[in-house]
Amino acid sequence: MHISPVGLDLLKRSEGFRDRTYVDIAGLRTIGYGHRQAPDESYPDGISLAHGESLLAADIVTAESAITRLVKVPLTQGQFDALVDFVFNIGAGRLASSSLLGNLNAGKYQTAAWQLLAWDHAGAREIAALKARREAEFRLWSPGDVRNSAA
Repeated sequence: MHISPVGLDLLKRSEGFRDRTYVDIAGLRTIGYGHRQAPDESYPDGISLAHGESLLAADIVTAESAITRLVKVPLTQGQFDALVDFVFNIGAGRLASSSLLGNLNAGKYQTAAWQLLAWDHAGAREIAALKARREAEFRLWSPGDVRNSAA
């Protein structure tokens, strides 16, 4: 399974594109569409949009592979898209150790969906952009859930 155009649009809107290196909310050097730079990566002259798209494509493959490896139950396209965005943002390691994944792999799909909403903090601070992102992931996950209209 691969991210859909809807999932990709959410990811791009959530990350935004920056052609210069910046330090993200977690203190990591980042460029393009949220690409976390490895210690040996340097872009003193910035990057083009095309280069950003290329970095994004590689990062998405990494997130998709992690989900394929970690999730043991069938997923809808919306659930997969939500998880790609989630893993892209927080990393596969944090998903792997989460109760969200434990509940999902136990077949508790809605419990897992609601747990997405808990990941809206940086440290002890709720971050409005993360809250909006998690709510958008929740809507992808459960588009027919009537409780979702409040999210």
